[in-house]
Amino acid sequence: MGLRSYIITRILLTIPTLLLLLSMVFLFMRVLPGDPVYLHFEKKATPEQVEQMRHLLGLDKPLWTQYADYLFGLVNFGYFLRHGYPNLGKSMQNYEQVGGQIFSAFPATLELAIYSMIIASVMGILLGVISSKSYNSVLDHLIRGLGTIAYAIPVFFLGIMFQLIFGVYLHWLPTGLRINPIVQPPAQITGLYTIDSLLEGNLFKFFESLKALLLPSLTLGIILSGMFIRLTRTNMLETLRLDFVTAARARGLKESTVTYGYALRNAFLPILTMMGLQFAMLLGGAILTETTFSWPGLGSYIVSRINYRDYTAIQGAIVVFGLFVTLVSLVVDILYAYFDPRIRL
Repeated sequence: MGLRSYIITRILLTIPTLLLLLSMVFLFMRVLPGDPVYLHFEKKATPEQVEQMRHLLGLDKPLWTQYADYLFGLVNFGYFLRHGYPNLGKSMQNYEQVGGQIFSAFPATLELAIYSMIIASVMGILLGVISSKSYNSVLDHLIRGLGTIAYAIPVFFLGIMFQLIFGVYLHWLPTGLRINPIVQPPAQITGLYTIDSLLEGNLFKFFESLKALLLPSLTLGIILSGMFIRLTRTNMLETLRLDFVTAARARGLKESTVTYGYALRNAFLPILTMMGLQFAMLLGGAILTETTFSWPGLGSYIVSRINYRDYTAIQGAIVVFGLFVTLVSLVVDILYAYFDPRIRL
C-alpha cells in the first residue's frame, strides 16, 4: 500500500470514529442525572415556567430531533465560514454561542500546551538519552528515579509548591492568570500572548506573558517528562544494541553523531507517537493545572460549565477535545507511516 492510499484509508476510518464519538457524547449527556432547566430559577418554579424554559432551551423536542439538530449544526459549513467556528449550539446558562466561548478560551490552552510539550520533550528526551548511555550506573538509577517521581507527583501538588516557592516566598513569578492585571493584553492576532506581543513589537508584554506561562508550563512539562524519560531510555537501549550502531562506531564516527544522528533518530518513532497523543490531551484542557493557576483556558471553561450543568457547553467542549485527539492521532499515524514504510504494508 502506498503512502497516498494509506492516508486515504486512515481518513475514511476516522469518519465512523468521529460519528461514534459524537453519538456517545450526546447520549451520555442526556442520561446523566440533573436538569439544567432548574438552574435558571432561584426559587421553586411553576410547571408553566419550567415548560417555557424547557422550550426555550430546546429540551422539549424528541431526542432524535435534538440529535439531528446537533449533527446538522456541526456540519453546517456556511455557519463555520461566517463565524470561524462550528455551530455547537447555545449555552443553556447564558444563551451565548458555545463555539465562540470555546474558541475564545482555546488559545490560552494551546499556548500552555505548546510550552509544556517543549519542556517535557527536551527534558524527557535528553535525560532519557543520558540514562541509556549510562546504563546501570548511579546516574542511570538517579534519572530513572527522577522520571518515576516526576510522573507520580499530582499536578495540583507540584503547581501549589511552585506557587508557594517562586510566587509567595521569593516573589519571582506570578502565581496565576495569563498576564499581569495592570498590563494591557496584546492585540488579539493569534490569541497566543507571547506571539502577539512579538508581532506587536512589545518586548515588555512578551516577557510578562512568558513569566505568567513559566510556572504552569513547568508544572505540566516536568510531570510529562517522566513518561518521556522512561520511553526514550527503553527505546534507546534497544537501538544502541543494534548492528548498524556498532557499524557506525566501527567507522570511527563521533559518539555524539552515533547517539543523536543514528540511534535517537531510529528510536524516535514511538516517542513521536506519544508526543502527539500527549499534546492532544493537553489541547483538551489541562483541567487541574488551569484550575490551580487560574488559567483562563479550555480546562477552566469545562469546570465552570459543569457547575452550571450546561449540557450544550460541556457537550461542545468534549466534542472539540475529541476532534483534536482524533486529528492529532491521524497526523501522528501519517507521520509514522512516512518515516517507517513497514507500517504501510
